[in-house]
Amino acid sequence: MTATTSTENLISDSRARIDAMDDRIIGLIQERMAVSAVIQEARMTSGGRRVNLSREMEVLSHYSDALGKPGTSLAMTMLELCRGRI
Repeated sequence: MTATTSTENLISDSRARIDAMDDRIIGLIQERMAVSAVIQEARMTSGGRRVNLSREMEVLSHYSDALGKPGTSLAMTMLELCRGRI
């Protein structure tokens, strides 16, 4: 096996792992969206608001603490997916 073949195999295997991780992440986001819909419906049914901004700030802070500024952007996108635009 040449160095080029070894490198190509490493890249191919690593990309396959990333693809599998992406599939799991997408599944988790879809699950989060479903749970969020249940929470929003329960809130609205009980006379509350669909969105809890203080909770969203906690989520943004959690992602920012773990991943820095890009984490905040990621959390904003995820929150929008889960609750729609406000």
